Amino acid sequence: MDYSKSVIPSHLFGDRGSNLVVINPGSANIRIGLAQQDAPFIIPHCIARRMTGANESPRRNVQDQMLNSQVTTAQHVEREKAYDIIASLLKIPFLDEEVVNNSHPRKMGRVDVLSQQNSKKETVIPWTDVFQKSQSKEASTAPGNETYDGFAENKVHHVNMKLSSPRGDRPQTSELKCKEYICGEEAMRISPTEPYCLRRPIRRGHLNISQYYPMQQVLEDIQAIWDWILIDKLHIPHSERNMYSALIVVPETFDNREIKEILSIVLHDLRFSSAVVHQEGLAAVFGNGLSTACVVNIGAQVTSVICVEDGVALPHTQMTLRFGGEDVSRCLLWTQRHHQTWPPIRTDALAKPIDLLMLNRLKESYCQIYEGEVEAVGVVHSYEDGLPPGSHKTRLTALNVAPMGLFYPTILVPDVYPPPPRSWFKDYEDMLEDTWHIDFPRRPDVSDGLYSGINNPLQMWDNYPYMSNQQKKEDNIGLADAITKSILSTGRIDLQRKLFCSMQLIGGVALTAGLISAVEERVLHAIPLNEAIDTVEVLQSRTNPLFVAWRGGAILGVIDYGRDAWIHREDWIKNGIHIAGGRKYKDSYYLQAQPMCYINS
Repeated sequence: MDYSKSVIPSHLFGDRGSNLVVINPGSANIRIGLAQQDAPFIIPHCIARRMTGANESPRRNVQDQMLNSQVTTAQHVEREKAYDIIASLLKIPFLDEEVVNNSHPRKMGRVDVLSQQNSKKETVIPWTDVFQKSQSKEASTAPGNETYDGFAENKVHHVNMKLSSPRGDRPQTSELKCKEYICGEEAMRISPTEPYCLRRPIRRGHLNISQYYPMQQVLEDIQAIWDWILIDKLHIPHSERNMYSALIVVPETFDNREIKEILSIVLHDLRFSSAVVHQEGLAAVFGNGLSTACVVNIGAQVTSVICVEDGVALPHTQMTLRFGGEDVSRCLLWTQRHHQTWPPIRTDALAKPIDLLMLNRLKESYCQIYEGEVEAVGVVHSYEDGLPPGSHKTRLTALNVAPMGLFYPTILVPDVYPPPPRSWFKDYEDMLEDTWHIDFPRRPDVSDGLYSGINNPLQMWDNYPYMSNQQKKEDNIGLADAITKSILSTGRIDLQRKLFCSMQLIGGVALTAGLISAVEERVLHAIPLNEAIDTVEVLQSRTNPLFVAWRGGAILGVIDYGRDAWIHREDWIKNGIHIAGGRKYKDSYYLQAQPMCYINS
């Protein structure tokens, strides 16, 4: 039985949850759904737009920050050192050891328990059909709101036959017209031969702004993706949005300006009647019915750690590690290539998003953390330009090395996406500097009506607590050290002992077999000897770790406490919240624990 429904009357979910949309945006995936749903839609947070004319030269199939797939010599040396450290811990051969003519039997990890799951993961990922079938269908759908269901295979039209021939051989009929944009998983499955460019509006926990991807374009893409989900998945048209409220569960990595832009999209562009924002870590605690915990969120591109005491998140305990599940997937590819078990195919997780989908599936199916040589036989797929997908049965080895990169991040080489230089930012949405009290010119794409009566459009945010991201990033330390550092920063031995026994793992990587025991063991060893702590424990999640933060957001919205924290659309559009009336946005870092006694009763 759903835990949240066992502690909150079910009629509340039916009454209050039917018109509340909970949105949990992430770097790689967005989790979104009505609060009354048992689980959200989990959709890749990306959009592919059709390129025309000048946009095709130079050709860019992926629009992102400057992608750098080359590993420097220093990074390669550090990666090999990390591999040998992991190999020593896992009792497997080092990189330079040849396991040839070894008289000792090789210790194999058990992977047969995953065989039923693997059969599904080994299916070929089909190319996306980018064509609309008829003008009548196009006319019956609002522009840009076509149906692209990345999860329903029966809706996907297989185009392997047309991909085997040049584009010029396709029938040129009036009924074939390329879709203007495609969202979700289908956007990642578009062939590189098609005139589309993939965009990811959020990257490494922040809006993906660069000289190739300006702020206005990022915001337009977020709006397009969310609007498509609302119409195609939740069936909420524009005409009915005024009957719905939105609860946004934002990552800890978002800064104040990013939250402001997201609120503008939800209230002004998507036309919700009201909205409220909660932090991801706090929502995760509510999702599992806890009051105090150390929340470890291992996402696709970012890992964050934050402590929550009695329903209040402690901002000084936040740690941000710039690596996640996608880095583990790329490390899996590197490991197989180093052991020469990968087929001779061109696999590029950065330039070919469909390869990243395949690698993620292999990671989810086979990667685990156990001692000994963990190997398996799997099917690898090749996606060459203009050709149907191919299948290659191969032996996968060292399947426990890549997930150990969470503790030894130098093996992951997380800086494949380098941060943008400051010179790339030309407008006031500079995410890297504290520019709150500087009077900036009006953005031309925003009407004056949004800020009527306020001379400085940022005035309403003057009292909003700003926490600099510069002090939170800890790229060079591993997961166990980050957890230990976060908990010890609380400074109170009673709270520290409670938090070390209340660790909560969330995110897709949290489902990795053997990860819980690995975290407990390594956190215990990371605690300094002079600390009077000898027990650590990872709590069993009562909700699926994939969407526990989303579920917690739904609970927060249904409980409906603190109504003064909600922002109404009219207030936002007219004058950015009634400053004179004393109403202002409240940061959930400082929310009181009023509903905790209700949840735990």
